[in-house]
Amino acid sequence: MAETREMNTPDARLSADVHGLTGSNKTTVIEEGTEFKGSMTSSCAVVVRGKVQGELTTPALTVAPSGVVSGRARVGAIESQGQLSGEFDADSVKLSGVVMDDTLIRAKVLEVKLSSDKKMVVSFGESRLEVGEAPSPPKPA
Repeated sequence: MAETREMNTPDARLSADVHGLTGSNKTTVIEEGTEFKGSMTSSCAVVVRGKVQGELTTPALTVAPSGVVSGRARVGAIESQGQLSGEFDADSVKLSGVVMDDTLIRAKVLEVKLSSDKKMVVSFGESRLEVGEAPSPPKPA
């Protein structure tokens, strides 16, 4: 039986956003209460509501408010309402969660969102953000 969700719930909006990023209805979900450690490569979007530690490659990564991703990730797009730590390479990043100390985020586009009640909900520790195209190599003198 097909699952029906109301579009005004956070999970339904999250699911619609992920499917819009990848153009696919397939999603790999790490549910709350689940911890994954190791290396994961997915050809479809990944939604993290639990914890992922290690290396991750996916076209789109969504981290729910309960989600934690730590390690290295090579991703087309990241949308995070949860916690990120480690090294992240992405074309676009939307943050409205927590970025832990010693985290590096490289992105062509970075968007930081405020919550609907006008409070800043992104928390940056000792982090480094690199936005834009990769720098070109130095020219010989």
